[in-house]
Amino acid sequence: MKWETAINSFKSYLKIERGLSDNSIVSYEKDILKLSNFILSKNNSVSPLKVSPDLIKEFIYSISKSISSSSQSRIISGLRSFFEYLIFEKYISNNPLSLIESPRISRKLPDTLTIQEINTLISNIDFNSSEGERNLAIIETLYGCGLRVSELISLNISDLFFSEGFIKVTGKGNKQRLVPINTLTKRVIKHYIENSRRNIKIIEQFKDILFLNRRGKSITRAMIFTIIKKLSKQANIKKNISPHTFRHSFATHLLENGADLKTIQQLLGHQSITTTEIYTHIDNKMLIKAMNEFHPRSKTI
Repeated sequence: MKWETAINSFKSYLKIERGLSDNSIVSYEKDILKLSNFILSKNNSVSPLKVSPDLIKEFIYSISKSISSSSQSRIISGLRSFFEYLIFEKYISNNPLSLIESPRISRKLPDTLTIQEINTLISNIDFNSSEGERNLAIIETLYGCGLRVSELISLNISDLFFSEGFIKVTGKGNKQRLVPINTLTKRVIKHYIENSRRNIKIIEQFKDILFLNRRGKSITRAMIFTIIKKLSKQANIKKNISPHTFRHSFATHLLENGADLKTIQQLLGHQSITTTEIYTHIDNKMLIKAMNEFHPRSKTI
């Protein structure tokens, strides 16, 4: 089997069977091509069905000199999935990466905003501008619903089910989930739709898109970043803030107020609870409080 044939077959599997996004599929393809190009650079005609663990080790050693541990880990994970697919299709019987460990990665949690900081940031929105109502609705939706920025910009008016108390969100791999929406967020979105959004000359194909730019088109990720960076500077907040900061703050504040990880996992649309644990951090005071409240030996006898 040629590399091109194996890669194209794997890409079809990722799209049809696993429902991954085009961007994710491209990332997998790039990582596999790195391995195939390395093998070809050695004047080696080894097919993907004949790759040995030693050849994989040699490849990983070659890339470790120029990329970070996190990039190495991602490439190893992608290659492992590729060879697992070949096993699934019965092309091979053993995964050449089965005994290869990914490098340990120190995870740095993103900054979290306090409720006061979020309120301060909102207070710096210029409501005299035509974008003021929209920017408020953007911030409240990011924080109030814990959305990814990609989910925010693709949100449609037809995805808003306010009477039922939910919005329909399309996440990674086009997977959809229902997210509860609070009264405040509903109110600011309604106000934006009924007022400033009505004053925009909307291009036909964007009629259903909720958040628009002044030209009547869908707002971009870059513009969301720009809005938030500008507001954080005006609010004199020194933390490194991005749209994802509001998602992380959403999860953290829920956890601090008693929500369980399983609920937060569903709200964030995480496939694995492990991912949710990365996005939520518990300080020592919360751990001590939980121990004192729930462990039977903590009760006074």
